[in-house]
Parts: sequence; C-alpha cells; structure tokens
Amino acid sequence: MSVIHIATSQLPTPYGTFAMHGFADSDTGKEHIALSMGELASQSGVLIRLHSECLTGDALFSMRCDCGSQLNEALKRIADLGQGVLLYLRQEGRGIGLLNKIKAYHLQDQGADTVEANEKLGFNADERSYEMAKTMLDHLGVASVRVMTNNPRKIKALTDLGITVLEREAIQVGKNSHNDGYLATKASKLDHLLD
Repeated sequence: MSVIHIATSQLPTPYGTFAMHGFADSDTGKEHIALSMGELASQSGVLIRLHSECLTGDALFSMRCDCGSQLNEALKRIADLGQGVLLYLRQEGRGIGLLNKIKAYHLQDQGADTVEANEKLGFNADERSYEMAKTMLDHLGVASVRVMTNNPRKIKALTDLGITVLEREAIQVGKNSHNDGYLATKASKLDHLLD
C-alpha cells in the first residue's frame, strides 16, 4: 500500500481545534484524513478512533446507523482529554461505496438486514481494510493506542499491523428506534460488542 502524507492544516470544530492531516493512497485513489489533538509522539496509549466514512450518518444525520453519533462522541472525547487521533477513512458503506450503499438500503427497506443486503449485492458483509491506518499513525508518531470501538475486528486489524492496542473503549451512542435492527445485526453477525 502506498499512502503518503500530503498536507496539514488547522481545523476548528465545536469541540476544539484539531490538526487535520491529509493522506493520499495511490493504490486506491482514496484520500483519508487524521484529526489529531495534543502531543502524540512517544506517548503511550493514545486515544484513537478508526472511523469509516458514512455520508448518510456523518453529514446527513441519518438515524439508520450510529455512525454520526460515534463520530461526534469520538471528537468530543479526544477534545475533552486534549489528546488523541481520529482517522477518517474513506470506505463508505463498509467498503462498498455510496451508490451500492443506497442499493443496500433499498434491500433493507424490503426486509434484508445490513449483512444480507451487502451479500445480495455480491459483497462480503464488510469489505473494509485498515492498512492505511499504520502509515497514518506512524506519521503522527503513535505506536500504542486505546481504541474507541465496538468492533473487535478493528482491534485485530491494528494488532496485525503491528500497532500495540492497550485497551478498547466502548462507544455506544446513537441508538434509536430506526437502528435497533441494524445494531442487533452488527452484534449477532459482525461480532460487535454491544450491551
């Protein structure tokens, strides 16, 4: 994988000002960002989140998922601590892309769950890769982390990449009547650790 740092700027948010680091992946043509706050280099157990792009949840306030709520909560926790990193990874719809995600939503409207919908479209339940995270965290000088996630597959991916995961922090926010089934499927079919 060929991921390179392109530029860094300041990004003021309602939670505080983050440094925004842009990365280009020449293998996929995707662009990813890291939002960081505080001193990171040589710190142990830096609080991080791997957040895969979710246009519908992150920008359009969809209640079908918990993504937008998790994004906001992660940024708030990092800002409250004054230190941490959010990797915003451009892999919409668990890696199937926006238009396929809309097709999957259509299948869900007809009764399929989130995993069945992806599989009916010819995809795996989760097509994401986290290889870019290693390069991004290395650039920021982060070697050991505490990860905000409910997804044990992210922990395994980071560990497989040689990143030391000291702890998992649950991030259970955004549950509502529109995403009960979605969350139940993530727990039963994708091994998410949810109460």
